[in-house]
Amino acid sequence: MTAGNGQSKSVKFILDGKEVEALDGETIWQVANRLGTDIPHLCYSPEPGYRADGNCRACMVEIEGERVLAASCIRKPAEGMKVKATSDRAKTARQMVFELLISDQPDRKTEAHDPASKFWAWADRMSIDVSRFPEREKMPAPDRSHVAMAVNLDACIQCNLCVRACREVQVNDVIGMAGRGHGEKIVFDFDDPMGQSTCVACGECVQACPTGALMPSTLVNDKNVRTEFPDREVHSVCPYCGVGCQLTYHIKNDKLLYVTGRDGPANQQRLCVKGRFGFDYVSNPQRLLKPMIRKDGVPKVPHEEIDPSNPWTHFREATWDEALDRAAAGLKKIRDRDGPKALAGFGSAKGTNEEAYLFQKLVRTGFGTNNVDHCTRLCHASSVAALLEGVGSAAVTATFNECKNSEVIIVIGANPTENHPVAATFFKQAAKRGAKLVVMDPRGQALKRHSWKMMQFKNGTDVAMLNAMLNVIVTEKLYDQQYIQTYVEGFEAWKENIKDFTPEEMEPICGIPADTLREVARAYARSEASIIFWGMGVSQHTHGTDNARCLIALSLITGQIGRPGTGLHPLRGQNNVQGASDAGLIPMFFPDYKSVENPEIREKYEKAWGVKLDPKRGKTVVEIMDAVHADEIKGMYIEGENPAMSDPDLNHARQALAHLENLVVQDLFLTETAVYADVILPASGWPEKDGTVTNTNRQVQMGRQALPLPGDARHDLWIIQEVANRMGCGWNYKHVGEVFTEMASMMPALDNITWDRVEREDAVTYPTDGPDTPGRDVVFDKGFPRPGGFGKLVAAKLTPPDETPDHEYPFILTTGRQLEHWHTGAMTRRATVLDALEPGAVASLSRGTFVKLGIKPGDKVRVTTRRGEVELSSRQDDGIPDGVVFIPFAFVEAAANILTNPALDPFGKIPEFKFCAAKVEPAEARQQAAE
Repeated sequence: MTAGNGQSKSVKFILDGKEVEALDGETIWQVANRLGTDIPHLCYSPEPGYRADGNCRACMVEIEGERVLAASCIRKPAEGMKVKATSDRAKTARQMVFELLISDQPDRKTEAHDPASKFWAWADRMSIDVSRFPEREKMPAPDRSHVAMAVNLDACIQCNLCVRACREVQVNDVIGMAGRGHGEKIVFDFDDPMGQSTCVACGECVQACPTGALMPSTLVNDKNVRTEFPDREVHSVCPYCGVGCQLTYHIKNDKLLYVTGRDGPANQQRLCVKGRFGFDYVSNPQRLLKPMIRKDGVPKVPHEEIDPSNPWTHFREATWDEALDRAAAGLKKIRDRDGPKALAGFGSAKGTNEEAYLFQKLVRTGFGTNNVDHCTRLCHASSVAALLEGVGSAAVTATFNECKNSEVIIVIGANPTENHPVAATFFKQAAKRGAKLVVMDPRGQALKRHSWKMMQFKNGTDVAMLNAMLNVIVTEKLYDQQYIQTYVEGFEAWKENIKDFTPEEMEPICGIPADTLREVARAYARSEASIIFWGMGVSQHTHGTDNARCLIALSLITGQIGRPGTGLHPLRGQNNVQGASDAGLIPMFFPDYKSVENPEIREKYEKAWGVKLDPKRGKTVVEIMDAVHADEIKGMYIEGENPAMSDPDLNHARQALAHLENLVVQDLFLTETAVYADVILPASGWPEKDGTVTNTNRQVQMGRQALPLPGDARHDLWIIQEVANRMGCGWNYKHVGEVFTEMASMMPALDNITWDRVEREDAVTYPTDGPDTPGRDVVFDKGFPRPGGFGKLVAAKLTPPDETPDHEYPFILTTGRQLEHWHTGAMTRRATVLDALEPGAVASLSRGTFVKLGIKPGDKVRVTTRRGEVELSSRQDDGIPDGVVFIPFAFVEAAANILTNPALDPFGKIPEFKFCAAKVEPAEARQQAAE
């Protein structure tokens, strides 16, 4: 309801004899709830994203002058309306509804699946425990086909909340209603068992269900009855992808029972399968519980496998003092003998901001070198390079939630339904309301179903496709001349470079019809608000920086940046890759992306840290491995990273790790990297510590300790400080908040953000203009943090991938993640539900490739490149083009990175994970030939 001048208009009405005021758009139920009047509700969930349905009639109220009662969850008040929420008639009607529903429920004392459900809680408040009506004649059978969720439709009241959760909130379209009348029921897909349906196990339906008809499997016994109830809750944030979903741990006797989503700024209560069901890795039997030292005389052998459950073949138990002394002494010996540049450190994007800050400070002040890096080098380094060059900032210009204001949404080189599932829900919702969603990717994907255009271009031809779109915008004068004059430099010179990239010329190169290139370019340029999201399909190429330069150019020349619904957003991979980069866990920058080679900046850090600092930028991840082979680097400290699985060309990486004189590994498990360690330091899992993380939206969020440390494991911050002090640093941080305060003092981006504020507000977006001012979701509305405030255009030329298919290796290999697993699988493959859902490595191939190879899905294939080979099961994927094979890199038994090409982008120093030449053949071929 709005007044003629566009102002919100309130409505005054009478509720239970008192005049009350309804705010614009409020229902009777919402007004009553806000003013403290309890009205029962079952089919309505007053949570973000849920519309009222009004089908259960549990919230009925009496309205004077109307013959029938009204459902208060969908009825909006009118001026002067007289509503009775507590009249005898309303109460009696609501009690009747509950009695009817109770008659269809399993007996609460002996069979109720969740005696503490919302349904039974309301029944208790209304003092209803029995029904006068006959029981349901035939109860639906339980469905335990899904590893994560128990389905008990005998408790279903057909409130439709699970349908709305699946179709409207998560937009997965798996759950529906089937049948008519008495035979109506909830179904999964075409009435399939849940475990055999297309369910992606986000668990939104479980969180929404008010009766226990849908529940986490871990909460029910073999009779499908809930037996476990939490004794406390802890609010935190998810440790997996860069979305940064807020969540609540539900704990009993210091054991994690289950997880629910919380209304955080990035997720609005939503979670994915990893965030909801992926936490029991912390109690996995393979968890490291004691410090360990390599046994005397046990050599390091490349590719050697050690049973993580039995490390005692190669390691012995040690005290903390012995392990820390040994770790620091080995590093110190190399530093003092060979110089600081003989050492290097890998930090972690899965830890906290405070850990990242202290780790890079240790390497720079304790080791004396800038040889420090982390997994950003393997995911978005080229994006960061292009963004710093083009707009002066490495962070996103707008949150992904801004897609709610966008008319055109481009998603390129990303598969958010698998890698950023909660962010994908907002893209899908935007498409449902009418936004034009453009998906650009060599692989088909689930988001295609929601897209206006699916541009499935040829692998490695991003620049050709994007330059063709830029050519259309320039030649048709669709660019924003006024914006360019005000905020962009280099346009005229850049424009000359785009002349030859016509859609007709680029069509045979990228495989996208010229008319489609024109149509999408026009839509993007002409819309009121266009936004671009990209992932590692853009960045993990030798031309990854050029790919990002093209996206930046699209945004700058059209002025599609700095306003609601516009901008550039590289979807960050891990939960804290943004924060770890911000905190300086990279070889060329101090915290806040300040150059280590700038004397004035370096002097500031030397004064703050009290030591002289290395004036030269350090080596990146792959360069460090090369330097180990060259005997330049002899000692490493690796905290929470797993390069023996994540680096390209694993033969090369594992040989380097085995070659190190002294390797210190700090981790939760005996990872593939820890196999080569001299000292192993057992660390803390995410639910076992306090600290902040920064998500892809620039939101600094608070993670809180929910569980005690197991065995003799210690907090990562404590371990880093103990190593540092043994190397002469003299630190004395008593609390993680002290580290945050020091870090924030060195980072202008964190101005007005204090530890106390993050603890109080749970999430604060940077930049923020005041200590009590909300952070800015959209930045660069008045220029850029570059000289003169100008964005910079940089031309991108066509550069082929480093290694292209030939007669011997005719396939293209591309790699990535899966929905159920994360990165190298160290955590997710030790999470019961996640590993059960996706237990083994697979090679995804097209239908045409199966025909060509003469095999069927499930048969074993051998994939070979110039660097190595793996054997694994095959899977048919109609989104994969002919001649392409996709392998996820989380499986040690078929490690994809044995195959990948370590060739680097010259600017971002990122390896070309997304493209190399490969050979695919039936695994039996060699065996038969040998026979």
